[in-house]
Amino acid sequence: MTSTPTPAPTPVTVRGTTIGGGRPVVVVPLTAATVEELLAEARTVVAAGPDVVEWRVDHLGRGVVGPTEATVAGRALREALGDLPLLATIRTTAEGGLAAVADDEYVAIYRAVVAAGVADLVDVEVMRSQEAVAELVALAHAAGVAVVASNHDFDATPPREEIVRRLHLMADRGADVAKIAVMPHDADDVLTLLTATREASTQLAVPLITMSMAATGVASRLVGGVFGSAATFGTVGRASAPGQVEVGALRAVLDLVHPA
Repeated sequence: MTSTPTPAPTPVTVRGTTIGGGRPVVVVPLTAATVEELLAEARTVVAAGPDVVEWRVDHLGRGVVGPTEATVAGRALREALGDLPLLATIRTTAEGGLAAVADDEYVAIYRAVVAAGVADLVDVEVMRSQEAVAELVALAHAAGVAVVASNHDFDATPPREEIVRRLHLMADRGADVAKIAVMPHDADDVLTLLTATREASTQLAVPLITMSMAATGVASRLVGGVFGSAATFGTVGRASAPGQVEVGALRAVLDLVHPA
């Protein structure tokens, strides 16, 4: 008996950068609290040459941000980044971020950012209400913006089968890219994350971004691409999550693991 082959993941290409096309792309976050600081941070990050820039919208105003503020800051940032792809992320307090917002506020800020033409990709927390996720996926796709569905566990590493289930849930809810980050307590937890990544990468038709956080999980950020992770997050200055590696050192390792 022959099995039906799993379709290869469909890469996501934004502004000439392909996520899921082979070597993991390097994403660098911006975490400034004011527009002035954001633009200064952007200039430094652009000079470092990332593949994608992530704007942590929840850091604007240190968590106190609305649609108008996000639109003004986003338009200025878009101009400063030139042709670099921009991933807009509102990380909520429930998943380790600064934004304590209800679903209607969460959707409203993203709606404003998308309508302003600021983002090439948006990060949508898949564990929010199914209605909010569906609305955000629909409005992003209608505007030609890719959706990175995400889940972050800052307390522990779920079992392998649960990580795989969550990645499947993201794909089922319309994600173009599925992302999960977990907290390890030991090396076995890192292996659990990498094993789940490998398993899900053979089953899903969307690119995956996975990572094990903190110092224990650094290996997953360096060699995750071998197991099927399509991106890794590096730092230029302040990190947005524990365990992120300075972008120069990260690229040097990727050059060894994924030679041209």
